[in-house]
Amino acid sequence: MRSIFNALFDVMDNVLSKMAVSVTELKRNYSGILKQADNSPVAVLNHNRPEAYLLPASHYEQLMDYLEDLEDAQLVRERANGPFIEVNPDDL
Repeated sequence: MRSIFNALFDVMDNVLSKMAVSVTELKRNYSGILKQADNSPVAVLNHNRPEAYLLPASHYEQLMDYLEDLEDAQLVRERANGPFIEVNPDDL
């Protein structure tokens, strides 16, 4: 039989935030949890496993901007060696 310590260690090993709450706890005290999180991500656990992450809107927007930048950088790398098309600026 697994010990409680091992079970907790497994969960904490996979949680990618400093704060974690259960789905039930989140339903009961949503605003209190947001206040306690102090603008940081919160892992939402279902049966002691991360089910979702609750992020402040500003964090989510930053992540989306960062992903877009990464995609743009990838396109630049892919297209860096051509093929190139000659364009006369007067024709534009």
